[in-house]
Amino acid sequence: MSKIRSICVYCGSSPGRDPIYKQSGKMLGKSIAENGLELVYGGGTKGIMGAVADGVMSAGGKVTGIIPKFLMNKEATEHALGQLSELVVTEDMHERKHKMFERSDAFVTLPGGIGTVEEIVEIMTWAQLGRHRKPMVFANINGFWNPMLALIDHMKAEGFVHTSHLVNPLVVERPEDIVPAILNAAARGDRDGDEAIIERL
Repeated sequence: MSKIRSICVYCGSSPGRDPIYKQSGKMLGKSIAENGLELVYGGGTKGIMGAVADGVMSAGGKVTGIIPKFLMNKEATEHALGQLSELVVTEDMHERKHKMFERSDAFVTLPGGIGTVEEIVEIMTWAQLGRHRKPMVFANINGFWNPMLALIDHMKAEGFVHTSHLVNPLVVERPEDIVPAILNAAARGDRDGDEAIIERL
């Protein structure tokens, strides 16, 4: 089983309407740093993305941002990107997602929009196909992901998730409980980190 060294966080590049989303992002970032882990994320310095990175950096942790060239001026500022521990600039979204996967030992999704949904769904798809067994977490802040979780249960019940034992994300409601849940799952051997790199799908 692989040790958890880094956590990938998917989340909105905007703050959302409820201040608790950004607050939760900052709290999660702080928790990642305090547990000696590295943040891998999409490089945005605004919204919830920026809050997570700020939380890590304010607690002395390491942040790796992975961002496509065309989003650099949309989701970030040059000055803010310069504050990250490491910045990886990719040609496109596909390369970004593969690099985020390769650099991460677990995945957390905070509230976000269509892009956030697409990212965690792809990771769940790869798990269903047996390409990895890294922990996946829905940070269900204020029940944000309840409709998504209901849809997953519906797909399972209707027979469209044939390897449902491989698609079993943790659901955690409080940001301070996310990192402990991941570390506990890893210690129990619920998920074995697969060192194999996902082939281009």
